[in-house]
Amino acid sequence: MKRLKFSSLFLAFFIFFNFWVFNTQAQSVADVEARRAQLQVELEQQEREIAEQTKLLQAKQRDTATVAGELNLLKSQIAQAQAGIKAKKVAITGLENDIRARTKKIETLAARIKREQLSLGELFRQVRDIDELSLVEVFLDKQNLTGVFRDVDDASSIQEALAQSFVAIRSAQDQAKVEQAQLEKKKDAELDAQKVIEEQKKIVEKKEADKTVLLNISKNQEKAYQTILAERQKKAAQIRAALFGLRDSAAIPFGQALDFAVAASKKTGVRAALILAILQQESNLGENVGSCVITNLETGETRSVKTGTLFPRGIHPTRDLPILQSLLSGLGRNPFLTNVSCPQAIGYGGAMGPAQFIPSTWNYLKVSIAAAVGRAVADPWNPEDAFMAAAILLRDNGAGSKTYTTERTSACKYYSGQNCYKKNGAPNVGLSYGNQVMAKASDIQLNMINPLQSN
Repeated sequence: MKRLKFSSLFLAFFIFFNFWVFNTQAQSVADVEARRAQLQVELEQQEREIAEQTKLLQAKQRDTATVAGELNLLKSQIAQAQAGIKAKKVAITGLENDIRARTKKIETLAARIKREQLSLGELFRQVRDIDELSLVEVFLDKQNLTGVFRDVDDASSIQEALAQSFVAIRSAQDQAKVEQAQLEKKKDAELDAQKVIEEQKKIVEKKEADKTVLLNISKNQEKAYQTILAERQKKAAQIRAALFGLRDSAAIPFGQALDFAVAASKKTGVRAALILAILQQESNLGENVGSCVITNLETGETRSVKTGTLFPRGIHPTRDLPILQSLLSGLGRNPFLTNVSCPQAIGYGGAMGPAQFIPSTWNYLKVSIAAAVGRAVADPWNPEDAFMAAAILLRDNGAGSKTYTTERTSACKYYSGQNCYKKNGAPNVGLSYGNQVMAKASDIQLNMINPLQSN
């Protein structure tokens, strides 16, 4: 029988392991805490500056009837935004430090798991050596019974060590998962802060441009100032009148679309710009994918209204088709003349109206949608109902918190029903859609909503 040298091996391993764990936990604690305290002081200073600028801004908002008054207002708005940017930069620095510390800890945990696994493998090999020997071989290989019982005692110690090692590995894995989840939240928080800075920077740049125009007008040129006001009003009117495209419904003026979005925002807490961006994105997809009409009420076959192509898998025959027929009947719509989405490369089509809900999803939310718009039966092809439906689904997907990452995640789920990233961090099918929606929301807020709200 092979002599077992477990006792010394096991003791040496655990002495080393405990020494290593305590040392890694103690690394740079003083430095991290000192930096955190410094950042907290800087953040509090920026918050005080923001509060001061807010007071000045509120005081100057009452005096915008002259060039000087508006110029002072713009300066206050710029100062307030710049103070906000400084505060966010300080916050980001703190987040970056936390992320680096968390990443290092996760790497330490990964190394710990690897060491435990190596030790576990050695213990398994020793147990296997014992199990492969018969009881007769054990006794024949020993000079006396003392040696036999010593090996049996060693075998028991190995079994106990195996159990302990299993527990240690499971504990390290669980801790690593917790650390990883915390790290992901930190990364999302950093991205949210960065996006806030980017949006504030755009606003500052736009206001700086307005300030430059005003500085070129002397205090005695109030007539020129009135001309600028008239131009702004004209631009606002053009924005309101510009048509806002809707999928499978007639385009409506942007002013009306904004009214629908604002109403839906008040009901759900979802930003109006995000609601508009989702509807715009779906309209763009409709131009690329096209629309279909039903050709067979039994199989769900549809036909493209543009190309005439037939789609045997146009609408899911059991999940969606019966619901769609019932809905169309209740609304008095002709099923052979009502546009729905054509299927893409995989899956079925059949999504309805500007918000592009499949019938089964609409059926699930129809009571909430109807109550929100004050109608007995909501209509997926009615723009007002579609805006409310999109807002409700976005809210249910988490968009009400209004951070960049939660809004993008809600957009990804709107498109595919899944998060933007897989569990291993790889991009998911809806990430491109989510990124495009967020870009549209930023553009709509800056160049369409803000100019209207400032007039």
